[in-house]
Amino acid sequence: MKALITQKIGMSSAINDKGSMEPVTLLWAKPNVVMAIKDQEKDGYRAIQLGFGQVKNPSKPLQGQTPEGSPTPKIIREFSITDSNLAPKVGDTLTADLFRVGDEVKVTGISKGKGFAGVIKRHGFSLGRKTHGGRSYRRPGSIGSMYPQRIFPGKKMAGRMGNSQVTTKGLTVALVDPELAIIGVKGSVPGPKKGIVLITEVGK
Repeated sequence: MKALITQKIGMSSAINDKGSMEPVTLLWAKPNVVMAIKDQEKDGYRAIQLGFGQVKNPSKPLQGQTPEGSPTPKIIREFSITDSNLAPKVGDTLTADLFRVGDEVKVTGISKGKGFAGVIKRHGFSLGRKTHGGRSYRRPGSIGSMYPQRIFPGKKMAGRMGNSQVTTKGLTVALVDPELAIIGVKGSVPGPKKGIVLITEVGK
């Protein structure tokens, strides 16, 4: 089971085996501490709980949850696993060398927030005509009829754009630097710089 909590550094580029440039997103994979292991018999599901970073003033409940001898993490996330026997032990540390070049992974992050946006920018609606008396340049137009006297949830309308959880699949690990704790993923990764990114190996 390969999974880590990382922090996005930014974009770069690398030269592949064919000699062409390819975009690479750099992720800072600081050591992750195994906080807990969820078991099917005791908890009803199988998962591993990892901690990332270090909090300055931890609360007592968080201190009690942290394994002895490990720093109190700032961020805690769970990853589902298929076999609890393959998971590491509580208190172990996972580093960047957990992944190998060529591993197929998926990444999850919070996309960049773009504030309140209209239907044209948010959903790609067409502009209204600007001639022959047209007044609906950037308006959504009709949003419903007489029945059922309400708007169904999920209707494409103006609203907050971005700042939502996004998972990108089908990415490949392009480089791994254990000394600098950096993992390079081919392609783009959701979220701004310094954003938290969860990277997980895709099961074969």
